[in-house]
Formats: sequence, structure tokens, C-alpha cells
Amino acid sequence: MWTPTEEEKYGVVTCSFRGSVPQGLVLEIGETVQILEKCEGWYRGVSTKKPNVKGIFPANYIHLKKAIVSNRGQYETVVPLEDSIVTEVTATLQEWASLWKQLYVKHKVDLFYKLRHVMNELIDLRRQLLSGHLTQDQVREVKRHITVRLDWGNEHLGLDLVPRKDFEVVDSDQISVSDLYKMHLSSRQSVQQSTSQVDTMRPRHGETCRMPVPHHFFLSLKSFTYNTIGEDTDVFFSLYDMREGKQISERFLVRLNKNGGPRNPEKIERMCALFTDLSSKDMKRDLYIVAHVIRIGRMLLNDSKKGPAHLHYRRPYGCAVLSILDVLQSLTELKEEKDFVLKVYTCNNEGEWSQIHENIIRKSSAKYSAPSASHGLIISLQLLRGDMEQIRRENPMIFSRGLAITRKLGFPDVIMPGDIRNDLYLTLEKGDFERGGKSVQKNIEVTMYVLYADGEILKDCISLGSGEPNRSSYHSFVLYHSNSPRWGEIVKLPIPIDRFRGSHLRFEFRHCSTKDKGEKKLFGFAFSPLMRDDGTTLSDDIHELYVYKCDENSTFNNHALYLGLPCCKEDYNGCPNVPSSLIFQRSTKESFFISTQLSSTKLTQNVDLLALLKWKAFPDRIMDILGRLRHVSGEEIVKFLQDILDTLFVILDDNTEKYGLLVFQSLVFIINLLRDIKYFHFRPVMDTYIQKHFAGALAYKELIRCLKWYMDCSAELIRQDHIQEAMRALEYLFKFIVQSRILYSRATCGMEEEQFRSSIQELFHSIRFVLSLDSRNSETLLFTQAALLNSFPTIFDELLQMFTVQEVAEFVRGTLGSMPSTVHIGQSMDVVKLQSIARTVDSRLFSFSESRRILLPVVLHHIHLHLRQQKELLICSGILGSIFSIVKTSSLEADVLEEVEMMVESLLDVLLQTLLTIMSKSHAQEAGEYVSCLLSLLRQMCDTHYQHLLDNFQSKDELKEFLLKIFCVFRNLMKMSVFPRDWMVMRLLTSNVIVTTVQYLSSALHKNFTETDFDFKVWNSYFSLAVLFINQPSLQLEIITSAKRKKILDKYGDMRVMMAYELFSMWQNLGEHKIHFIPGMIGPFLGVTLVPQPEVRNIMIPIFHDMMDWEQRKNGNFKQVEAELIDKLDSMVSEGKGDESYRELFGLLLLEKIEQETWRETGISFVTSVTRLMERLLDYRDCMKGEETENKKVGCTVNLMNFYKSEINKEEMYIRYIHKLCDMHLQAENYTEAAFTLLLYCELLQWEERPLREFLHYPPQTEWQRKEGLCRKIIHYFSKGKSWEFGIPLCRELACQYESLYDYQSLSWIRKMEASYYDSIMEQQRLEPEFFRVGFYGRKFPFFLRNKEYVCRGHDYERLEAFQQRMLSEFPQAVAMQHPNHPDDTILQCDAQYLQIYAVTPIPDCMDVLQMDRVPDRVKSFYRVNNVRKFRYDRPFHKGPKDKENEFKSLWIERTTLTLTHSLPGISRWFEVERRELVEVSPLENAIQVVENKNQELRALIGQYQHKQVHGNINLLSMCLNGVIDAAVNGGIARYQEAFFDKDYITKHPGDAEKIAQLKELMQEQVHILGVGLAVHEKFVHPEMRPLHKKLIDQFQMMRASLYHEFPGLDKLSPACSGSSTPRGSVLASHSPVSPESLKMTHRHSPMNLMGTGRHSSSSLSSHASSEAGNMVMLGDGSVGEAPEDLYHHMQLASPNPRYQGSVTNVSVLSSSQASPSSSSLSSTHSAPSQMIASAPSSARDKYRHAREMMLLLPTHRDRPSSAMYPAAILENGQLPNFQPALFQQVIGACKPCSDPNLSVAEKAVPAAPSSWSLDSGAREAQPFLSAHMGRILAPPVPPRSLLHGHYSLHFDTFHHPLGDTPPALPARTLRKSPLHPIPASPTSPQSGLDGSNSTLSGSASSGVSSLSESNFGHPSEAPPRTDTMDSMPSQAWHADEDLEPPYLPVHYSLSESAVLDSIKAQPCRSHSAPGCVIPQDPMDPPALPPKPYHPRLPALEHDEGVLLREEADRPRGLHRKASLPPGSTKEEQARLAWEHGRGEQ
Repeated sequence: MWTPTEEEKYGVVTCSFRGSVPQGLVLEIGETVQILEKCEGWYRGVSTKKPNVKGIFPANYIHLKKAIVSNRGQYETVVPLEDSIVTEVTATLQEWASLWKQLYVKHKVDLFYKLRHVMNELIDLRRQLLSGHLTQDQVREVKRHITVRLDWGNEHLGLDLVPRKDFEVVDSDQISVSDLYKMHLSSRQSVQQSTSQVDTMRPRHGETCRMPVPHHFFLSLKSFTYNTIGEDTDVFFSLYDMREGKQISERFLVRLNKNGGPRNPEKIERMCALFTDLSSKDMKRDLYIVAHVIRIGRMLLNDSKKGPAHLHYRRPYGCAVLSILDVLQSLTELKEEKDFVLKVYTCNNEGEWSQIHENIIRKSSAKYSAPSASHGLIISLQLLRGDMEQIRRENPMIFSRGLAITRKLGFPDVIMPGDIRNDLYLTLEKGDFERGGKSVQKNIEVTMYVLYADGEILKDCISLGSGEPNRSSYHSFVLYHSNSPRWGEIVKLPIPIDRFRGSHLRFEFRHCSTKDKGEKKLFGFAFSPLMRDDGTTLSDDIHELYVYKCDENSTFNNHALYLGLPCCKEDYNGCPNVPSSLIFQRSTKESFFISTQLSSTKLTQNVDLLALLKWKAFPDRIMDILGRLRHVSGEEIVKFLQDILDTLFVILDDNTEKYGLLVFQSLVFIINLLRDIKYFHFRPVMDTYIQKHFAGALAYKELIRCLKWYMDCSAELIRQDHIQEAMRALEYLFKFIVQSRILYSRATCGMEEEQFRSSIQELFHSIRFVLSLDSRNSETLLFTQAALLNSFPTIFDELLQMFTVQEVAEFVRGTLGSMPSTVHIGQSMDVVKLQSIARTVDSRLFSFSESRRILLPVVLHHIHLHLRQQKELLICSGILGSIFSIVKTSSLEADVLEEVEMMVESLLDVLLQTLLTIMSKSHAQEAGEYVSCLLSLLRQMCDTHYQHLLDNFQSKDELKEFLLKIFCVFRNLMKMSVFPRDWMVMRLLTSNVIVTTVQYLSSALHKNFTETDFDFKVWNSYFSLAVLFINQPSLQLEIITSAKRKKILDKYGDMRVMMAYELFSMWQNLGEHKIHFIPGMIGPFLGVTLVPQPEVRNIMIPIFHDMMDWEQRKNGNFKQVEAELIDKLDSMVSEGKGDESYRELFGLLLLEKIEQETWRETGISFVTSVTRLMERLLDYRDCMKGEETENKKVGCTVNLMNFYKSEINKEEMYIRYIHKLCDMHLQAENYTEAAFTLLLYCELLQWEERPLREFLHYPPQTEWQRKEGLCRKIIHYFSKGKSWEFGIPLCRELACQYESLYDYQSLSWIRKMEASYYDSIMEQQRLEPEFFRVGFYGRKFPFFLRNKEYVCRGHDYERLEAFQQRMLSEFPQAVAMQHPNHPDDTILQCDAQYLQIYAVTPIPDCMDVLQMDRVPDRVKSFYRVNNVRKFRYDRPFHKGPKDKENEFKSLWIERTTLTLTHSLPGISRWFEVERRELVEVSPLENAIQVVENKNQELRALIGQYQHKQVHGNINLLSMCLNGVIDAAVNGGIARYQEAFFDKDYITKHPGDAEKIAQLKELMQEQVHILGVGLAVHEKFVHPEMRPLHKKLIDQFQMMRASLYHEFPGLDKLSPACSGSSTPRGSVLASHSPVSPESLKMTHRHSPMNLMGTGRHSSSSLSSHASSEAGNMVMLGDGSVGEAPEDLYHHMQLASPNPRYQGSVTNVSVLSSSQASPSSSSLSSTHSAPSQMIASAPSSARDKYRHAREMMLLLPTHRDRPSSAMYPAAILENGQLPNFQPALFQQVIGACKPCSDPNLSVAEKAVPAAPSSWSLDSGAREAQPFLSAHMGRILAPPVPPRSLLHGHYSLHFDTFHHPLGDTPPALPARTLRKSPLHPIPASPTSPQSGLDGSNSTLSGSASSGVSSLSESNFGHPSEAPPRTDTMDSMPSQAWHADEDLEPPYLPVHYSLSESAVLDSIKAQPCRSHSAPGCVIPQDPMDPPALPPKPYHPRLPALEHDEGVLLREEADRPRGLHRKASLPPGSTKEEQARLAWEHGRGEQ
């Protein structure tokens, strides 16, 4: 049975519980639980994390803790009974844990490890606290460490600052806001200090640390490893100040034996010392630890003869130093000992032993020797801080080790009372002695004794160093052979005080012989008494002592014999008549120097002080003695403080009249001395003296009299130093006065009480008199008043002993009231006055309510004055803070209400005014102080105070002014963030005070300013305040942790809701005045409704209905509400406010309200429109703030932009989004799209002078100016995007404007710009982009994409695979669909994302341009891919039964055409598909297209070889011819014959007769073209390639024969192709025959695919992007695929590139046994795999691969070269852009693709070598990598045969090449058709005929490549300079000494590279680019260059090519020549001559 628990109420979970039983409560280890009931080993209760969920859990999983239970029962609360700081540590560590892990995730590794360290420290400190074994001091210290670490962690994790007092968290309800503010400040400072300085000693919370903290060094000698001495040693450690050049501490002595261990076995592990009392100033000095090593043994270490073994001398050995500054940092950070090794250096010259440490420090290495080994003294050091008591307490272990306390020489900075000390430090400085007849210098030893007056040697009065016992005699160390020894050894003489007087020191000098006996011979002595005759001690100075001669026989028994002698020069002067007959004679040439320093609290060296203490001995000198007291040093005075005070008061009693004033002055001097920080610790001594020892019962009368006299004199005296000193001493003077009166009263039973009281009152009159004096003209008087005011508050406590609280308060009030007001006194006096008031408020007197009632008015009066004048604000705020603190602590007393009332009346208004002023200047600290004061005051106010405040206003204007002020202050408070973000406690308290105050004031606002007296300003101020309040970041509880939220809600509730209710009720109170706030308050109220608090939203959203209603009533519509709401909604949502639930709630609440209205239709329409806008805005925001990609952002922006334009017609918002979109494009470098976007804005503007306001980044300007600026910017962007054609119309528009304004300068500029664009079009390389169709299916896509399809313009070099990867990375949740079919409804409606992507082909709009013959291809290529709105893709399918033998018969193409909403390019890189159309292409039509495309490709390629005269690599032509001829022989067009020329087919399809005829014509044409191609091939073929040529000729004959029956005219083909030519023509040696194997790998952009036809693709997936490489396919027998996909795939492999009009097709070679069924086998470059497939049967794998390819969703082959590297980027002259060449070569490999349609075949076959990468390089040096085969051989011409009359005429309209070796021209397509399209050259870029070809002869590259073209990288050539004269067309020849155009890089076959290099020289640029692969065989007779082309319309220059050829055959060619044809020769004649010449050559 469950029973309620009595004791077990609170516990901690020690093991996680999974709650696996019914009603089980899931608990994690470390959680705390509140226990309610128990039952048989189980508890029932709640976790403190989730107090609403109750459950059961095992009792043995819980560790019980004691707790306090309040309100027992159902709602009981439990608080653990433990130290609050332990609870805080627990909660904080739990909060940190999750944040700590996040640091690692966010890569903030440094903070992660620091925080881990701090958390471990906190756990350890918490354990120490819980252990209960600590003393109170230790607990305090542990708490201090804990709070420092907690604050540090909170600061670094961005958590709230915790205000504390004495390490405990304070409750903000228990203290005033001012105090809370100060605690926050001190917590912040402690955090900063702990961060910047590792745990330095700092003022604790609320404490002021005036005392300097002493530092101590703990030193321990671990070992002396330098053990080569072999003798006992003494090691002396001391602290040495290098800058001062003196020792600052006593010496610490360690005595070691010869093994390096301690001589005293008890000292093992106990050789340690504490160097004490080092001040902070000392720590900054250049201090060193110096160790002197003295050995004790023989005179010379290595010489056993020197001195007998039994005699031991102290001899210097070595020295070691350690710089404290160097190790201080590490010692400060470390809290324990740290070891150091000190090297011991030996002195080179013993005479300099006293300076050895200085030499080592200065690194004067010549003066000392380094040890041979690196061993030395190993010491450990530790730095300790605090007074000795604290050190003993904190480090008891140190003191248990026999610690030697080693004191500082002299007194520490602070002399502690009771610190009794009597030490005389004597330094043996030096001596100068005579040689004494010896040949060598002496070895002198000094022996010292301390003797008492009776001649007795004092025992144990000499200390060589701390750590060893005292001794009776001292022996100095001996310096070898030195008559002028320098010792510099310090000895301490701790002589008892009673034996000091009469004692003297005796020094005996002995020479230590090193001879046999080794005696020490006495030869002199010196002495010095310790006290002078006048009773003073030996002064701190160097003393030169007389040396007296003596010998061993001399006796010192009768010390009186020498004491009568003078000991030094001063002594000699004192007794000049010394008899010379004494026993001891002074040695005048010898001297001895010592120095002394006295550190004694009992002895004085001051004569004046002695005279004062013995004043009775000199009664006549008392006046003088008292006067000289101020010349005695402070140290002497504090040492004898009590004696001096007793003496002074005895003198005062002795003769008051005579000595009164002097004693008073002496007393003032001593009191002021104790104000010095050095003697501050003696104040308690003074206090003790006054309380216990002072006996001057009559002194008060004289002291009051003197004090009053001083006050009264202050008005007259000019020098007032003594008066000011008396004022400063006021506190202790009053203490003496009061104590004296008490003693008198006690002695006389209270006699003369009245006289005393009246004398005190008179004294106060004098004080008031001094303060009331006008000190403006007297600086001395000013200082006197300041001194008086400073001291004045210190006397209150003394007065309270004699007077009542009220009496003292009256004294004080009168005094404070006597001060002049601020207006009349200077600023410095202001400060002093306020400081005095501040100390009055802080005094004990002010804590009594009786005194406060008297003092508060005068204090408030002064503060009010200062605040009015804005002076000394910080001090005033401090005073106010103290007042509020006192008032808060005594707030239970009844008097407090009256005090608060007083403060409200005096301060509230002026406080508000002050705050407004401060806030306008942004003084953060002052603002914080005053805000806390204002909040303190408002918090103390209750209903009564508010009622009185509001009633006291005389008029409504005053009330209005007050309300405006307070609302303004509150608003500024929230706007300015006066308190830092992490002061959460302070911010919440502020909010609470504000909301409470506003509730009080809102009633006054409603009552006074609603009806007739409505005041818009006050109401507006109120609403603004309420809105700001609700939006405060500190009140947004949703973003904070649940535990913190619960605490805040428990304490304050949700203050946003409170304010929202207040706001709503005030809005309702407005009535008809609401209209004043429309539309002004719409934005602010909208901001409030966007706060994510459901209750606030429910309260506030209906206000919008109210606003709509009121505007509807007034204006008949609510346009203003609508406009403002939409405007503000946009900006707020983009700032991150609002969410989906808000959108729903907004619609729901407003629609519900609107339902009842008459204007419901417009209302509903508006609300719907707003919710739709919100939907788009939220999408836009999500895109922008997330890591979304450019496409999504652009899509969102375009969508939103269109919504603003079309649906709600908000032009300004529309323009804003235009600019946002433009910026996005610019960021992504989509310059063309950016230009189109800006164009939208430009089109909204007119060429008018209408002024426009400032908008976005545009300044105020006219519409004309803005439009002009926009046009210029747009033109610039078009230029950057290389879309010059779009910029040209704008140039013209601008030119028109400039012309109309006669602005010729601008007109010139724009015309030049336009001209430069034309140049750019013709000269600069542009890449044609790919286009992709993307379908977005599924409900998970943003709604602007959902279930829509788009066409996207790809980036440069982006192919399908790359595009698909990009889209999938943009939508990581999306799935790629693997088929191109339209998806069904299940996919459209599912909660997922599906992407369907495939490439599409653009259908250009400008067909006219593309069909014009003479338009350069550079121009056409632009129109092919720009301004495109229609796109298509093809899908093959079989209609009807499939013919197994020939699938072409039934293979149809389904062609889908997509129409977009806008043309591409446009404002986006993608647009939505508006319409789709499907058509089907029949097999016959497809065949026609394929053959026609192939013919155009061949014609273009052959033409290029004819006109460029490419003398090298003709691999491209070889492969192309091989592909077509071999395919024709083995199948090829024969398949078409089978399919369509069959009688059955013709019978079944009578309507196709015309198409069949067309196909026949095309086939005929193909045969003729192949004939010409073979002739060209014959001319240029390499000897080693002759076998291939022969094979081609043979196969061509077979092909022709197979077509003979259909076309009987074919046997009349050109003789070049007949096969009966000369051996040279028919036999071609092939180095590497083009086998199917050798054609395995071809590249889509290789020269095989250069010259295709138009974009006629019959493939559904025929985009140029569908494959990374085109292919040459050679299908063997039996490789017919069964599926149409297979077939279609083969078809694709050889189809031309439909993306490039006129691209070369992939050459397909079909075997004879299988005509490929695909009619597109020669027409598509798309989707083809990158391998050439040679005679491979179509296996299942191939089928699968082809099917995948067909979908074009994923690339088939991973071995394709990267599309980004295709040399589509080769520039106009075959030059590459700035790729890394090596990478280019590596990626492309053996393929030499080239997609520039403007390049000649030769240039494309020979891409640029990687030597130069600029766009416009000059002549390049030839690459030295030329193959012997490709570089040295000049291809021979093909022998022509006679051309039959009547054969197709050849048209050379634009072939103006004066070249001798022109091969046979191409035949025209047909007699009935137009001649072969001419190939005009570009007017600006003279290149091959291809440059100017029409659409049928330009193209992209396919990727046919063979093993012959391996590594064929050539050099680019550059466009020649432009020549304007049309007739200057020189034909120029090459010469050996001229630069060759850079050749390509072929495979090295045989010749060495050096041979090649020798054959190459650089050639300068000529009028035309040399073919990259040509190296002339004969350097003296190179072929001539073609002339510069000219405009095609000019008549052709006639050249006699035949003559030229003959000339070339006969003799070497000259340098430059012109050759011309006979004037009447026709084009046919030219061709004929060329043809014949070709034959003749052979």
C-alpha cells in the first residue's frame, strides 16, 4: 500500500532507470527527484526536471538527501538542506554539460578543454565543501574559488551573470535595485579579473582592500650536485636587487658536508627558508636569488702543501644566481613548488669575489668560470601571498619542515603593532693593511666578538644566516694573498635590548700562514661601541674604524685599555687629547670599514626623540624639543607611539597655558602620520591607547579651545597649512576630546556637563562659520574647507557617545545646511561637499530613522540642486544608491512611507530629466547608476505614493509632460540596453517595475486624455512603450531553457501577456480616436502579434480587424491598413519574426471577425492575400537564413517579386526585391542575370526630369539621372557577363539621349563602348551553356517549386552529371527519378521530394540570323543559346512490329518541345515551363536528318583542311573518313537503302516518294564529298599512314560499287578516289593503323566532332550535356541490339551535337552484317559513353548501360574526363584560358578535344600547349617537344586527275587563299540545290574558312580520337592586328630565321628531343596563325601564309594558284611574294588548275 513519506522527500538518482514497469518514471543518473509516497522498496514522485509527470521508481536507485518541506500535502515544496552554493554548482554543471558538448561540435576546441578543466575543478571543490572537514576560513576560500569559476564559465558560455554577496546568490526582492546593480558590476569585474589574471588577489565582493598584500618566497635546497669540492661547504642564499646594487634580505645559511648532504643529519629534507615581507613594489624590482658557496678547508683546494690539514679556513668557492623576474610568471600561475637548477660559477680573481654575483648577472664572463658539468644547486621555489598568519593557516606543511624565517633587511612596508624586533645588521666591507715586511701579501682573517660593558663576551649574539643557530664569535672568510680584502659579508647581531647599552664590537685581524705550522698570527684590531654617549645607536652608515697594532702576546683582558682610545675619526675629533704612550698604537696606514643598519622597535638613532622622552632632564628646552618632533622619522614615532603620547599629555598637564598649542600641534602631527598607508596599521594601536591607556582627563578643554581657535583663525590667516592639518586630524582629536570628557565625567561624577555641551556647540558654530566663508578667491581657504568636510563625517560616532541621535542629527543638519549652494562654489568644492554628504549617508547616524527624518531633506536638497545642473552625477548616484539601500532594508518601518514620499516629491521629476539627458549622450555607466536609482524609487512606491504624485500635478500640461518623460525614459531603457545582455536578473526586475508603473499610470492617461482632451502624443508614446516592452529580447521566454523559464514564470509570470492585456484595454478605451493611430500603429502592433506567444497573439490580432473597421467607416475602404500591413509584414518576417502557426492564426482570427461585417468580401480577399504573402515571405526567409543554395534563394526572391508586382501591386516592395535579387546574382557572379534584373527597374523609369526621393542606396536625383545610372550599370553587367549583344541596344538608347542633349563627351564614350562590344563579340571566346530540364515533384518542396518543371541554364563547363549532383546537394532529401516519363498523382501528392532531370536542346528564336550565309559563327553561336524560350528533347520508340534485321524501319522519335514563361537568359538562371508539345518524327525523316548532318560535317571538315593547308596531323580527317566509309561498307547508309529504298516500303508509303528522293540525293552527295575528302587525305597523309589511306580507297570503291545500282552516276567520281593512282597515292605506310582497338577511347570534344550540322537531334536525351564525351562507334557483325534503347544508344553515339549548329558528328562505323536500325546513328553527340565500342556484341551489360544512358540521369562511365576541363574554353586562336596546363593535360589525357566553333580543324586537333595562358599573348616560343614524324615531314600533295566537264561546279566565293597546295575542292550538294555554303572569314579575326561559316559548317567537338593523336598538344596562335585597307593582302612566307607558330606536342616516335629542338626557332606573329602542327621540311622554302580575310561582299582577289604551285615545285620560295591568277579566270578555272596541279605534282 502506498503511504506518504515523512522523511524521504528529496533524493538524487544514482543509476538510470528506464521506466520499464507500468507507471514507471524514466530517470537519468544525476537527476533529482521529489518523493511523495513509498511502498515496499518503491517510491512514487516526480523529477524536478518534469514536475508534472508522476511515476514510480526503485528506492535503491535513489540517494536520499535532507530537505526542508513547506506546505506539506498535495502542493508541498521541497528545498534541499544544503549550502546554497552547492546547489548552484550542481544546477550550473547540469546546464553546462549540454553546452560543453556543443562546443566540440562547433569546433571551439580551446574553450572546450578549458571548460572541461573548470568543470573538473568545480566538481572537486564541491566535494571538498560537502566533506564537511574544512575550517571556516577554508570554506570561505573554497567558495571564493567556486564563484570565480562559475562566473568565468557563465561568461564564456554566454549565460546570465549571477549577482552575489559573500559568495551567496542574492534574492533580488530582498535588496534595493541600486545594490543589485552594484553587485552585478562587482560580479562582472571579478569575472574580468579572473579571466585576465589567474586568480590574483583581488577585492572580494563588496570589500575595499586598502592594505598592501605582502609576498613571500619559499625556497628549499634539494641538493648540491656539484661535488668536486670534497670539503664541507656553507651555502648562503639571499635576495639581491641588481638595480640598487644591494642585498635586500637576510642570508639563509645551509651547511653541507663534503658529500653534498646536510652537516646536521636532522636537516635532511628540511633545508628550507621563507623570505618574508616583500611588497608589490619589491616584486617589480630586478631581484635575483644569489647563492654564495664558501668552502671550509685548506687554503688552496688542489694544493695539499698549502697549510696543514687540521687547520680549516673559510674560503670563497663559487656563486649562482637566478632571476626572479624570469620565473615570476610561472611561479604566479603555479600553486605549488617548482624546481630550478642553478649553475655554480667560480671566481677567476679572488680580489673580485665581492662582485662575483654582479659579474654573473651582467654576464661579464671574463671574470668567472663556468662549471665543466651542468650540475649545481637544485632548489625549489614557491610564491606565497598574504600576511604571516594567513600563510601559516594555508600552508601548515611548510612550517612543519623546520622553516627558517628570513626577514627583509629593514622594516617591511607595513609595520605591524606588536612586531618587536632588535636587529643590528653589520656588513664587513673592506680593509687596507700593510705588508709588514713580508715578501707576499697576507691572508687576512677577521674575528669579531660582541662584548658587554664589563668585558664579557656576549653569548649567541652573532648570526651568520637564518637556518643555523647563533654563535659567540664570527670568523670571516680568507682571501688568498690580499692586503686589501673586500668581503661584503653581512652578519646579523640579535643583541638583547637590555645588554645593548654599553656593549661594543671588537675585530681582531690575523694573518693565516700557509707554512708548516699554519698558525694564525694576530697583527691588529679595531673596535666600535654600539651606542653613542648621547644614548643614540650607531647610525646606519659606513664607518671607517681605526686599526691598532698588536700581536699574539697582547692581552684584551682589560678592555678599558682600548675603550678609552678613539675608535674612528668622529671619535678622535671628540677626544683629541689622547696620550700617545698607551699600550696600543694606531697603525695610520691601515684602515678597516664596516657598515651597519639597525632594525629595531626599541632603540632609536634619533637624538630629538630621546630628548622628548627624557624631557624632564631638559626643562628649559621643552619648547624646542616639541618643535623638533615633526622632524623625527615616522618609523621612530610609531615605534615609540605610546611613550610619545604619554609624554605629550604629561607636558600638557604640566603647563597648559605655555605648552597647550605646541602639544596640540604635536598631537595633530602624530595623528596625521597615522593616515599614511605605511603606518595605517598603527591606528588600532592609537585606538587601544585612547581606550585603555589615555589618562588626560583635563585635556578636552585645551583641545576644544585650540581647535576652535584654529577654526576662528581660518578667515584671517593667509597660510593655513597647520589649520588644514588640524582639520584632517579631526577624527582622533574628537576621540581624545570625548574620551577625556568621559574620564573627567567619571572622575567628577558628571560635573561641568553644561560647559562641555556649550563648548561643543560653540565649536560647531565655528565649523559652520568656516564652511560658510566664500572661498572662491582663496585657494588656501578652499583647501581648509575641503579638509574639514572630509573629516567631518568621522566625528559622528564619537558625538553619539555624548549626545542623542536627534542632537547629533541637528548638529549635522546645521553644518550641511551652512554650506553654500552649488551656484556659488567651484567644482572641486562640489565634489568635496558631495563626498561629505555621501559619507554622512553611509554613516551609522543615518541608519537611525529619527536622524533620517532630520537629515534627508537637506541631503535631497543638495542632490536636487546638482541634478538640476547636471553636475557630479556619479557621486550623486552613489548617494542616492546608499539612501535607497537603507530605505529598502528598513522598509518595514512606518517612517519609510514618509521618506519615500519625500524622495518622490524631490527626486522623481529631476531623476527622469537627468536620465533623458544622460541617455541622449549615451553615457552607459552613469545611465546604469541612475536607472537603478529610478527603479529603486519606483519599486518603493505604493498606491498611496502614485495617488499623491498624480494628484499633485497642478495642470494637465504638467501631467502630460511627466507622462511623456517617464514613457520616454522607459522606451530608452529598452532601446539602449542599459544593462548588458547577460544581466538577466536586472533586466527582468526592470521589466517588472516598468509593467507595474505603467499599470498605475495608464488609468491616469485614460482618465485625463481620452475624451475632449485627447492627446495624440501621450497616447502614441504609451503605445510605443507597450510595443517595445513586449518585444524585449529578455522577455522572449521561448528561446531560454525550460528550467530558467519556469523560474521566471514562477516569480514574475509572463509579463508580455500582462502588458498585452493592458495595451488591448487601452486601445478599446480610445473609442473614435482609434483612427488617429491608423496606419501609424499597424507596424508596431504587427510586431507585437509576431511575438511567438499564443496568448499575446490571440489578444492582439483582433486589433487589426478593429483598424480595418474604423478605416472602412471613415474612408469607405481600408487601403491604408492594407498597404501598411503588407509593407511592415515584409520587413518583419525577413527579420526572422513570424512562423507558420502565426499565418494560420492570423487568417483564422481575422476571417472569423470579418464574417460579420458588411465589407466581408473585400476583407476576406485582403486576409487571404496577406496569408499568401506570408507563405511566400516565410519561404523566402527560410531560404535566406539557411545554408540554402543560390538557386533556391533566387527562386524564392523571383517568386516573391512577382507576387508583389502582379498580385498586390506594391511597386516599392517590387523594386526592393529587384535589388535583392540583383545582389544575389552579383554575389554568384551571374552578371547577365543581374543586368536583366536591374533592367526591370530601369524599365519602370522614364527619360524625364521628375525629381525622385532618396531610395535604397540611390541619392535624391531626377528620374533621368537615375535611369542613366541604371543603364550604365546594366551595360557594365552585360559586359561582365559577356552578353554584349544585350548591352548594345542600351548603348544605343543612351547614345540617343546624349545626342538629344548634345552631350558629345558622353556620346563619344558610349559609342566607343558600343564599338568595343562589337570587337568583343568577334574577338573574345564565349562558352555555350548547357540547358537542363528539372521537375520538382512532391509536397515537401517549397510551394514555389512544388510539382512544377523548370528549365535551367547551366554554369560554364557544367555537364549533366555535375548539374544533377548540384541539384541533389541543394535538395539532400530528394530522390532522383530514373525515367523521363511524366510522374503520376501518387508522386505529386506524396510527402517527399522527387527530382527529374535531363538535358534539353535549345530551339533558337532568331533563325533568320542563323540561316544567313555570311554571318560569322561567333555571332551565330550567341543566337543559338540566347533569347531562347523553347527547348526540346527526343525519346526513341518502336511503332508497329520491330524488324529484327533492320530496326531503322520502325524506329520513331518522340520529340517534346517545352515553352518557358520567359526567355533564357533572364532575371533567373531558370524559368518555369509554361507549355509542352509532343510530336513524332518518322524513321525516314530521321534518316534524312542524319545523312544531311553527316554531309555538312564532312564538308566543313574537308574544307578546313583545304583552306588551312594543315601539313601535319590529319588524324582527325583519317578517322572521320574511316568512320563514314567503313560504316558505309559494313552497313552504314546501306541500312537506310535496305529500309527505305525497298520496293515494299515505297509501295506501302507512296506519300514518302519525295522524301526518299531527298535521301537518295543526300547519299549521292555524301559519296562525292567522300571522294574529295580522300583526295585531300591523299595530299596530306603521312608516309607511314599510307596503308590506312589505301584501305580507305579500297573500301570507298566497295561503298561506291554497293551504291552503283541505285546511283549509276557514281562511277564518274573524281579520279583521286579511283584507286588507280600512282603508288605514292595508293600506298600509305601506316605507323599505327586505325583499328577498332585503337579507336577505343574517343573524346566528345575531340576533333572528330568539330564540324557538325544544325541542332537536329533525334534523340530524346540528345543534349550536349548528356554525356561527358561523344563517341566514334564501330559496331562489328552481330552487334545489333534487340531493344530500341540499344539501337538508339548506338544511334546516339554517332549523332552530331545538336547543341552546336554545324557540329561534327560522332563518326559511326557500322558493320556490313548489321545495318544499325537507328536513323540517328550519325546525328547525336549526346548520351554517348566515353569509349569507342569496337565490334562488341550488345551484351546484357551494354543494354543496361545504354538504358541508363538514355535516361541521362546518371553518368554511365566514371572514367570520363571532367566536364569542367573540356577545352571548350580554348580561345579564338586555339589558345587556352588560365587553366593549369598540367591539370588540363592530365584530365584530357590522350583526347584532344576542342569545342570552339571558331577554330580550324588543325587548331582544334592541336590544342594549346601549356606555355602561355593569357588571352592575347603575342608570338610564343615553340615548344621543344616535337615528334620527328609529326614535325619534320611535309605532307605531299594529292595528284589530281582531270575534272570532267559538267561535273558539279565548285564555289570558292570566299576562299581567298593564295596557297599553292590547295587540294580538290568539295562538290556542291546537288545540281538542284544551292552551292556549298561559302565560308567567309570573320572580319576581325582572320582564321580558317570555318570562322565565317554558316550554321552548317561550324560546330562543337565530338570526341573521336585515335592512338595517333596521343599527347598532341600544340601552341596557341594569336589573332593578327587588324588592317583597315581592303587591298593590302600580302602573302607571306615562313623563313628559318623567323619564329614558327608554336607546334603541338605529338607522341615521340623515334627522334630524340634534342634533334627536334634544333629544328625549331621562334617565329613572330604574322597576318595569320600558322597551323599549329606544321613544321616546314625545307626551312628555306616554307609554304606561304594565307592573307588577311576581308569583307565577303568585296570582289575576290584573283590568284593563279596553279602558277604558284608550279613555281613552288621548280625553285625555292622567296621571302615575300604575291601571286595572281589571270584576270579573266573564273572560279571553276581556278579549281581546275588547282586540281590539275595536284596531279602534276605527283
